Amino acid sequence: MRAGCTRRAAIWLTTLCVAALAACTSNQRETQPVPLTPAEARALINKLLPPNTSDRSGWSIDIYAAFAALQIAPSPENICAVVAVTEQESSFRADPAVPGLGTIAWREIDKQAEQVGVPQLVVHTALRISSPNGKTYSERIDAAKTEKQLSDIFDDFIGMVPMGKKFFADRNPVRTGGPMQVSVAFAEAHAAGKTYPYPIAGTIRHEVFTRRGGMYFGIAHLLDYPVSYDKPLYRFADYNAGHYASRNAAFQSAVSLASGIPLDLDGDLVRYGNDGETKPGTTELASRVLAKRLNLSAADIHRDLERGETPAFERTQTYQRVFALADKLNAKAVPRVMMPHIRLQSPKITRNLTTEWFADRVDERRRRCLTRNTPSSEKKA
Repeated sequence: MRAGCTRRAAIWLTTLCVAALAACTSNQRETQPVPLTPAEARALINKLLPPNTSDRSGWSIDIYAAFAALQIAPSPENICAVVAVTEQESSFRADPAVPGLGTIAWREIDKQAEQVGVPQLVVHTALRISSPNGKTYSERIDAAKTEKQLSDIFDDFIGMVPMGKKFFADRNPVRTGGPMQVSVAFAEAHAAGKTYPYPIAGTIRHEVFTRRGGMYFGIAHLLDYPVSYDKPLYRFADYNAGHYASRNAAFQSAVSLASGIPLDLDGDLVRYGNDGETKPGTTELASRVLAKRLNLSAADIHRDLERGETPAFERTQTYQRVFALADKLNAKAVPRVMMPHIRLQSPKITRNLTTEWFADRVDERRRRCLTRNTPSSEKKA
C-alpha cells in the first residue's frame, strides 16, 4: 500500500514538473519578439519618422535596407536611435545645405595653405582657372551650398590641377557628409571590410552623399559594433567622439584615480600624430606609472591600449587590472562607462558645444521618437 502511494506520488510530481516546464517554455515563446517581415519593418520605420519628413516611403526603404544588409534588428529602439541622429544632423535631408559654406571653405583653404607653406596668393590664383563645368573653381566654391557640391569641387581640383594633388595631398578636405553626417574615412574603411550592398557610382565618397549610402554607413557607425552600455546615450556619444570613447573615458578616469594624475577624459588612449613619432600620450604615460602595481611592462600596456578602439580592449590585462586597482582604492566599483569630455571643433560649429550636448540632444529626440510607437490610449493615460 505504501509503495503504491509512493509510485502514484512520483507520477503526480513528474506530471506536475513536465506541465510546469511546458508552461515556462510556452511563456518564453510568448515573450520572444516575432521577427518583422520586410513590409512590417518598413511600416514601423515610416510610423517612427518625424511628422514633417518628406518622401517617408523612400526613407523607410533605405533605412530598412541598411538594417537588413548589416543584420541589425529593426526594433523600435534601434530605429529611433537612427531617426534621432538623422534628425539632429540633417533634419532628414540627404545633402543638407550649410549656411555660409563658401566662407567656411575659404577659411579652411587658407589654413591649409599656411600649414603646407604655400602662399595664399598662389592658391587663390590657381583656383581662378576654369573647372570642367566651365566655371572657375573660385566661383564654384563661392556658390557651394552643400558639402556634396564642395566635395565635388575639390575632387575636380585634385584630379585636374597638378597643384591640387600637392596642396591637398590627394585628400579631399570635406570629411563628413550625408543625412547622418558620417565620416568618409569610416565609410571607406567599413566598405573595405564588408560588402557594400549597392552598385558603387564612382567612389565610396560619392555614395556617402546619397541617401542610401549616407544612411547605410551612418547606421553602421552607430549600431554595427558591440558594446556593453546600459544606455543608448553612450552610443550617441561614441557616434560623435569615436567608437568606444565612452568606455575609454571611464578607463581614463580609473587610471587617473589609481595614479593620481589628472587626465582629459576624451576617450583617446594612444597618441595619434602626423609627425611619424611614437611618443606615448598622456593616458599611456599615466598607465605606465601603475606598471609595477599592475605587474605589466610598458610594452604590455602599449599593446593593450592600441586595442582601445575594439571590443577586445575589455579583455586585456591592462583594462582589467586598472579597474581592479581603482575599485579597491575606491572601496567600490568605479563606472565602466562615462561621458567623454570633448569640446566639438569643426569649421561649421560657431558655438561652444560638447559631445555631452550632442548626446543629450540626440537622446531627447530618441525618446520623442519612441512615443510615436505608443498607442493613443496609453499616451492619454
